Amino acid sequence: MLKTKLIRTYSLLLAAILLITACNDKESVPSRVNFTEHVAPILYANCAICHRPGGNAHFSLVTYAEAKNYAGAIAYVTREHLMPPWPADPHYTQFVGQRLLSERDIKVLQKWVEQGSEEGPANQLPALPKYPVGSTIGTPDMRIPVQPFFLKANSSDRFLLVKVPFELPNDTFASVIEFAPGNKNVVHHVNGDMIKYQFDKKTDVFAGEKVVDMVEDSTILQAYQRLKLPNDDGSYPVLQKSVVNYLPGVFAQRYPEGLGGYFLPRKGAFLLNDLHYGFTSKDDIWDSSYINIFFAKIPPSRPVKEFQLGTLGVSPVEPDLVIQPNTVKHVSSHFKVPKDISVLTINPHMHLLGKSFKAYALQPNGDTIRLISIPNWDFNWQYFYTFKKMVKIPAGSTIVAEGVYDNTRQNPNNPFSPPQLVRDRNGSMKATDEMFQFIITYLPYVEGDENVSLER
Repeated sequence: MLKTKLIRTYSLLLAAILLITACNDKESVPSRVNFTEHVAPILYANCAICHRPGGNAHFSLVTYAEAKNYAGAIAYVTREHLMPPWPADPHYTQFVGQRLLSERDIKVLQKWVEQGSEEGPANQLPALPKYPVGSTIGTPDMRIPVQPFFLKANSSDRFLLVKVPFELPNDTFASVIEFAPGNKNVVHHVNGDMIKYQFDKKTDVFAGEKVVDMVEDSTILQAYQRLKLPNDDGSYPVLQKSVVNYLPGVFAQRYPEGLGGYFLPRKGAFLLNDLHYGFTSKDDIWDSSYINIFFAKIPPSRPVKEFQLGTLGVSPVEPDLVIQPNTVKHVSSHFKVPKDISVLTINPHMHLLGKSFKAYALQPNGDTIRLISIPNWDFNWQYFYTFKKMVKIPAGSTIVAEGVYDNTRQNPNNPFSPPQLVRDRNGSMKATDEMFQFIITYLPYVEGDENVSLER
């Protein structure tokens, strides 16, 4: 009996040793690193989603020649955790699809460069993943073109009001509505709503202008008339806010079936109330963007809702967002939640003077719910962060958003030299003005929400 127990014990120990050895082998860095066997799998899994032909990045890292050409840069930006871009602190909160390299992967890339960036056996090169064309998440069921817009060289920021009309065979539902920028170098951001016409109240949704340049001397009501947004009788249709949005680096939010989604009327239009083109410095260019629609397989039973703290939100910025030159300023915004909510996605927003951002919720019992921490704000990467599971924030909790702004010469992103007074100009979207916002996408809480996975 004793002998049998000893044999069983030794067997378990041996199995544990073999398991540990296998894990260590998996995590260990090969003595000799090459592109096809070791580097390409890392790039394809983490980088090629953007760094490929047709991707968001300015250059490709798909072939050996391309990667070798940028080998030194790859080693630097991964060692310094600049790439893949993921501003949120993963030690504070975890999100769906976070782009982070393991320490082992970083060491492999460093070693590849140190050893001369060898190619490796051609037959060991993995197959390149298949990426969607004209979308970040898949093949849409419907694509609607946005009116092309011409930008002259050396033009300053342009802010457009754009109507994108549509007519469908029947009323239906969409699970995702995605803005796909045509020229990623100049499309900075989009905030878009949806107009829902009653079928018999609007004869022609395609009538009127499609684009109003808000630099022109037009009031918002004049712009609406030029776009012919009202019903035929002059009344205004239902407007659903915040249906289609875009920021650099953003992937469209796709929740599990039944969560989120939108009702699409037979006749309607997307109203891009703020299509922002950034500064163009080289050539005259055209932008031809699209709106992608992914129809829902089942009608959404729980449409998502949204509110925001800070600029133009439910709670003010304190103290006011007036940033004197040669100063570093701390601001915050606080909002007490009246009912239990389940948070799905959050989006912090600042402009060029942003230095750091942090948000959390203080529960009535004194406990803290971590939401997000961005120690080093990067204006170029502003994501919609989706939690891995819904986060319950109980009634009576206070959501707190804190921001730091750096209006000194030490801030390399400061748009002014020497520094000038910068402020929030009634929600101005100009990058040279400032904003402080914390946007929260949520559902009214239902028992068990905190166990619902948001990963797909």
